[in-house]
Amino acid sequence: MAAYRCSLCARLLLLLILLLYALVHSEEIKQGNIHHVRGVNKPQTPAETVERPLEERQCEATEVNEAVSSDAAAHLQDYPGPDSVLTSTPQLKDDFREELVIRPLHSGDIYASFQFRTVWETDFTRGSKVSHYRLFPKSLGQVISKFSVRELHISFTQGYWRTMQWGQPYLPSPPGAELWVWFQDTVTDVDATWKELTNVLSGIFCASLNFIDSTNTVQPSASFKPLGTANGTDHRFLRYATLPREIVCTENLTPWKKLLPCGSKAGLAVLLKSEKLFHSSFHSQAVHIRPVCQDWHCKTTSLELRQTLNVVFDLHTSGQGKREWSLFKMFSRTLTESCPLASSSKIYIDTTDNPQEEQFELSPATPLLSQAVVLGDRRTFSVYDLTQQVTFGTVRSLNVLIRWKSTEGDMLRPLLHAERYVAGYGLQTGEIHTLIYNNHPFRSFPVLLLDSVPWYLRLYVHTLTVTSKGKDNKPSYIHYQPSKDRIRPHLLEMLLQLPPHSVTEVTVQFERALLKWTEYTPDPNHGFYVGSSVISALVPSTVAMSTNITQEQPLFSTFFPCKEESNYFMRVYTEPLLVNLPTPDFSMPYNVICLTCTVVAVGYGSLYNLLTRSFQIEEPNPGLAKRIANVIRKMRGVPPL
Repeated sequence: MAAYRCSLCARLLLLLILLLYALVHSEEIKQGNIHHVRGVNKPQTPAETVERPLEERQCEATEVNEAVSSDAAAHLQDYPGPDSVLTSTPQLKDDFREELVIRPLHSGDIYASFQFRTVWETDFTRGSKVSHYRLFPKSLGQVISKFSVRELHISFTQGYWRTMQWGQPYLPSPPGAELWVWFQDTVTDVDATWKELTNVLSGIFCASLNFIDSTNTVQPSASFKPLGTANGTDHRFLRYATLPREIVCTENLTPWKKLLPCGSKAGLAVLLKSEKLFHSSFHSQAVHIRPVCQDWHCKTTSLELRQTLNVVFDLHTSGQGKREWSLFKMFSRTLTESCPLASSSKIYIDTTDNPQEEQFELSPATPLLSQAVVLGDRRTFSVYDLTQQVTFGTVRSLNVLIRWKSTEGDMLRPLLHAERYVAGYGLQTGEIHTLIYNNHPFRSFPVLLLDSVPWYLRLYVHTLTVTSKGKDNKPSYIHYQPSKDRIRPHLLEMLLQLPPHSVTEVTVQFERALLKWTEYTPDPNHGFYVGSSVISALVPSTVAMSTNITQEQPLFSTFFPCKEESNYFMRVYTEPLLVNLPTPDFSMPYNVICLTCTVVAVGYGSLYNLLTRSFQIEEPNPGLAKRIANVIRKMRGVPPL
């Protein structure tokens, strides 16, 4: 009992000593923190700050940052003073610009191109962690940081761009969905990262990008170069895929608009009304992320997010019947203000073919004019600056009206144009024809042709022929990667020289493969889509293509970099192909089920009826005379007959 009491007293004494030590230690820490904070808040004259050594000031700032709690440091950074010893963290600068380009087409249609650019002075390639987002969308920033993305280009397109009727678009894109990504060289497993990235993007844009797998993904070797400031061209970190059957709908437009700093509440984005955008001949929305230079010396880089939306309104499907366009007729809305977060908000009307207002008339008129080199041609634009209140007038509403005066005028033929089709008969073999047009009268230029063909179309590469003006045109570079059944598609890249004013035809034969019955689509008789061919070229130009990416030029003229003064870069997409494959009669299972059920019902039913039925002998009924006699005999008490 005494030993128990002694042990209990020892425990109580030890606990009391520990409690006193903790109280003394916490008091010392509190006094030290107060001393440091007072030293920080104590003002210093500029002379004292200069006299103190730089190393001493840096050391003191480090000690203060370590001692003061995070809340106190954040409070002090909110009220920085000129003589404060604390070194405040530099704020990341970002800038947002928005533009709308309207180009009247000679066919009577009208082409509208929206450009939204967000530039953020940060560099994810260095592994920096960013937790504060202002203008740049956080969802895309986290994706770039997590998957080590260097460049990302994604587009969703409904319809086909008619080059011979509309000319060249500012930013081309193929029908369906297109995605190509450059990863950083720190990625170890590119295929696994690519698969995870497509699944995440599928959720962000509400699209079917999760159907992108190894069977429709290729690794181009020359056709797709980085569009940003990256120097490395190791194509092991490049992936390209298309979904030509992807349908673009409102569910894809809504998340795209939410990436904008002002959403669809202010600025040019208020015109993006889905009922009007999807009631058009052509609609394409895209997101491009790439690193760009902050200045001319390019010592530091920024991250550029460019959201583009291109739409072509048809004269006849709009139901108006006359060549007169306005913002309200195109989008059912007018503009009342610019985005408050935008440093620049402008509308450009292409008036190159209308110098004296002979073709059409603009209302309200604007004195601002701008010239820019677009697709090798110097264009003139009338500019409406939405950041100026004078633009909206007294009614505080802007409704640009384009009223046509004359229908005369011819459109210049595009210098580069391509088309593709499938030839042959039957469901066993076929032939793919690709026609590339060089409409330049006296200059030839090289082009890069990329073809990605699914594995179920087995190409016969020995049948590949290239002809120009009836003569063989031998490619100077060929890269071919054969397909593997249910693993990867065919990849064919060629460098061709197009003679002036010629048509170059590329043909290759193929054989249709037999699919498993589970590999067919729900509507197999509709056919199977083959993605568009991609043609990249440096097309001759008569004017110099500037490489300035600063804010002196409109956004729509500064996307593709070009260093040659006599050429400009152009990318052309052909039509997607629709190929029929040998398709089994999927109604046969239904017929077999019906026939089997009928046989079982008739055969087994009859046998079961014979085995389970009980038979009884039934006596024949007596005649009428006999029944009368039996009644009489019964009355007489005599036994019946």
